[in-house]
Amino acid sequence: MTHPTLIRRDSALALAVNGLPVLPLSADKRPFGNCPDCRDNRCGGRPNMKTPGPCQCPRPCHGWAAATTDPAVLSSGPWEGAWRRAGAVAYHPGAASVTVVDLDDADAIAWARRTLPATRTVATTRGEHWIYRGAMQSANGVRPGVDIKSSMSYARWLGPGTGTMAALPSVVRTLVEKKPSPVRPMPTPVTVPAPAGGGKCPHRSPAYLERGIAMAEQRITDATSAIHNTVYATFLAVLSAHGRCGCLTEAHIERLFAAAQAKGESVRHCTDGWTNARTALGL
Repeated sequence: MTHPTLIRRDSALALAVNGLPVLPLSADKRPFGNCPDCRDNRCGGRPNMKTPGPCQCPRPCHGWAAATTDPAVLSSGPWEGAWRRAGAVAYHPGAASVTVVDLDDADAIAWARRTLPATRTVATTRGEHWIYRGAMQSANGVRPGVDIKSSMSYARWLGPGTGTMAALPSVVRTLVEKKPSPVRPMPTPVTVPAPAGGGKCPHRSPAYLERGIAMAEQRITDATSAIHNTVYATFLAVLSAHGRCGCLTEAHIERLFAAAQAKGESVRHCTDGWTNARTALGL
């Protein structure tokens, strides 16, 4: 019997030969994190990974930026460990000049059928991928159940799909265009009880609080994979340190939400993450 590792690697090599930049995904279907040599951007990569930097690391680091068509790299020794642990193969749509409209549920699929031109479709676990010819900016949560995966993003390879690929329509590009009005609503203020005993809050120092918020923003900005998990963990850390003393203001929360949205998180994901973190801490 052929080992699953060889199946995934051979599939990746076959896709690469046809010009599709590929990378392995871990068992939880996320890109592998940066290796020790590349953590904290020591390799020279920019924090937001818009420019991967001069990194020469042979491992599949930097999420979507690791995608390659080079069979020598895909078959090299340093990638063997990743393929052994891989749960799936992914590709970088933008580098292949395609855009994936990721439809997460039946309502999203129904909207696409009413609104978008027919194109190649691929069935997913929960919905469908509609694939168009042409690259664009990626964005999550452009409407309920709809994500756009193209430049600076990755999509799971789930097969060639069916149908003829159509040109990227303007209606898809419009979904991620910035509107003149605010892109997110005002976050709900955090109201929590004062410290037990009524003592002076140790976090009232503006410098201490500012440093904590700035570090949280930077942690989100520096994330190159597992963005959802990083945002939630950061919200949890901020609330754990500052959530019980009433220090946090709407302005602080807006800054955290803005950092998360700059990484592709939707307002809904931000709000859910914040609410879940508060619930986990009993706030």
